Amino acid sequence: MRLRNLLLGLAALALPAMAQAAGAPKGDPARGEALVKTRCSICHSTVVDTTPRPAPTQKGVVGRKAGTVVNFKYSAALKASGLTWTPANLDKFLTNPAAMVPGTFMVIAVPNPAERADIIAYLATVK
Repeated sequence: MRLRNLLLGLAALALPAMAQAAGAPKGDPARGEALVKTRCSICHSTVVDTTPRPAPTQKGVVGRKAGTVVNFKYSAALKASGLTWTPANLDKFLTNPAAMVPGTFMVIAVPNPAERADIIAYLATVK
């Protein structure tokens, strides 16, 4: 019984590290939500609605192929990028959008790594 409890305890400690190794966001979704509301929602929404916006919805962005939201006019560069928005690709893109996809319409960067991680963790919850 003690061995079983020890093994269960070790497994519980290992699961978060395994999830991060698998590419799961390591930020704080609650902080990310606050950042998205204050910094990103001027252009992006996290719902699908009919309100005209200068940027596509972020609902379901994690795992989505870049440039594929219906009824949004993307830059030719982003449509041709072949990217899928994995946490790693979002992190790189948000660090410097124009460096990753020259010609993108996205001009706002998130230079702070902790803030990027929080934003990506939140976006991963917006399905």
